[in-house]
Amino acid sequence: MSQLSPDLGLHDVNAGGHDTVYTQSMLPSPGMYKLDILLKRGHNLAIRDRGGTSDPYVKFKLGKKEVFRSKVIYKNLNPVWDERFCLPIDNLHEPLYIKVFDYDFGCHDDFMGSAYLYLDSLELRRFLDVRLDLLDSQCPMQDLGFLELAIMLSPKDGWDREVVRQQQQSQRLSEVHKKSQLWRSMVSISLIEGRDLIPMDQNGLSDPYVKFKLGNEKYKSKTMSKTLNPQWREHFDLHVFDEDGGVLEISVWDKDTGRRDDFMGRCALDLSALSREQTHKLELDLEDGQGQLMLLVTLTASAAVSISDLSIHLLDDPHECQQILNKYSLLRSFCNLSDIGIVQVKILRAEGLMAADVTGKSDPFCVIELCNDRLQTHTVYKNLNPEWNKVFTLNVKDIHSVLEVSVYDEDRDKNADFLGKVAIPLLNIHNGEQKAYILKNKEMTGPTKGVIFLEADVIYNSVKASLRTFETPEQKYIGEESKVSKQLLLQNFNRVKRCIMFLINMGSYINSCFEWESPRRSICAFLAFVLVVWNLELYMVPLSLLLFLGWNYFLLASGKETREGSVVTMEDLLESEDEECEKDEKDSDKKGFMDKLYAIQDVCISVQTALDEVASYGERIKNIFNWTVPFLSWLAIAALCVASLLVYLIPLRYIVLVWGINKFTKKLRNPYLIDNNELLDFLSRVPSDVQVVQYKELKTEHRQSPNKRK
Repeated sequence: MSQLSPDLGLHDVNAGGHDTVYTQSMLPSPGMYKLDILLKRGHNLAIRDRGGTSDPYVKFKLGKKEVFRSKVIYKNLNPVWDERFCLPIDNLHEPLYIKVFDYDFGCHDDFMGSAYLYLDSLELRRFLDVRLDLLDSQCPMQDLGFLELAIMLSPKDGWDREVVRQQQQSQRLSEVHKKSQLWRSMVSISLIEGRDLIPMDQNGLSDPYVKFKLGNEKYKSKTMSKTLNPQWREHFDLHVFDEDGGVLEISVWDKDTGRRDDFMGRCALDLSALSREQTHKLELDLEDGQGQLMLLVTLTASAAVSISDLSIHLLDDPHECQQILNKYSLLRSFCNLSDIGIVQVKILRAEGLMAADVTGKSDPFCVIELCNDRLQTHTVYKNLNPEWNKVFTLNVKDIHSVLEVSVYDEDRDKNADFLGKVAIPLLNIHNGEQKAYILKNKEMTGPTKGVIFLEADVIYNSVKASLRTFETPEQKYIGEESKVSKQLLLQNFNRVKRCIMFLINMGSYINSCFEWESPRRSICAFLAFVLVVWNLELYMVPLSLLLFLGWNYFLLASGKETREGSVVTMEDLLESEDEECEKDEKDSDKKGFMDKLYAIQDVCISVQTALDEVASYGERIKNIFNWTVPFLSWLAIAALCVASLLVYLIPLRYIVLVWGINKFTKKLRNPYLIDNNELLDFLSRVPSDVQVVQYKELKTEHRQSPNKRK
């Protein structure tokens, strides 16, 4: 067994590579003793993952406070930690509680066993090798393995020097934290297809999807229904944090609604065996199942990802800045089309944050996200006005991406508390401008407490960005699950309603020209219609849109119309909508459950009616071609024959012109004529599928009497 060195220091890395910062709230008050601990290794630990392994880490608790957390050892039931740390002890009768967990990214960690170390039985100034058997009170007979430690209990001599060393090391925590976040390279994966997969459903088919896992990052493909040879054609990127590339774990599952999904097979890909900057076409055989997966895998170096202090960063160096400008200049527009540019974000400080702890303070840290790239600042403890002064540099893969900066309160024993968030489209960033952003709530619909100060610079190649605009955008791998919300349902319904009302109002305006409600407007519309139809050429369609865009740009450039004005109008609209929703919620709280039910019922009835109208017209068109009503199908044949003959013999321009003149003059020829739409009137005579079932006759069963049967 290895021995503890006399000059033990506090370890500064915890699970998942995050910093372990020792604060006064975490450590007991310095007492009469100090306990030096060397966490060596674990043996035969419990299996908690599907692959027959675990990702163990160890927590040490003194009283009810966590005082240390080890790093995570991935995919190992016999992990070796070799981590040293030192604890102040003021009560030898209080045991040290040690718990082992299996780390699960994005989920609750699985318990793997615990043990107690009783300090009152230890000898002073003597190194002891300790074996702790892990137990679970729920399954006392289960063998969960054991931990090996080396410990030494000594009096307080030199503890003050230990605290000083701890403070010095805490200043270097952000450096360790930075290294744990920065990825070494990117692996681009194209999931092409699967072949000859195993059937899992009763119909002899499956509904397969694929899960990918690389370190802590995960990706789940879409589900392909009822096939054993699925064609996914999906592309995504994962970050590689290990120098050697790591192992990409791949598993195939069959989607089952209402019960647990079925496992269809797995395979693993060692990225260290792949050459970089080259696309590899791979056909991987599935283990514990059957079939193959076809992938295209490319391992590329990360161009510009960094975290630095405010005093030293990339764009402050004129030489480095000029190199970046040259790299993304127009002369290099067709070199490495996927590398569009970089964004540099300075996280300066925040003011007036929400108090998330019972002490009236918070432990805030920032998370910066650009699509699937995610970096994080260090934590500033016990502060509502934190200063981070950190600079983050990220690659830009799509200029239309949105930069998200979220502020959280760190909680050691549970998930971090949300304090606020801002979202900034990259195209809205003004280089070198320091701005104060009001933090928003989780839904990004209203403000919350606090302001964050940011400064950002974006350098990109406009040609590459333009070409990337016409490609499939990158999807976020991890997002919150959708929940049923009356407010969100009402908001979306009103959004659709506004779009439909805009079209209806346009139709009403055009119809008013046909109705000659304003003779001057109708004459102008008639002359414009005749002029356009008589001279219309195909190139005029995009030309008219170009003129419309140019006119709006002229209004913006001349100052007659501002983008801010339209944005404020939309914000006012959203605010009024939120106020109405809040008012509705308050009123509904007063009125009771039945009124809430009626409010939801009104929205559901409106949505139900609209869906019925859309579905009915679709089914009626289908039923014309299905000969559901032969008379109407023959009538449609006659009308189509006449239309085909007219279009063949007469140019389309003349047909449209005659139709328009007829519409404009119909009201003049007969002022009392009731207007109608012949096509919709024809479709209204065709029954929908629901009406077909309703009109269908039931067949009577002619049952024989008992005497006849005999």
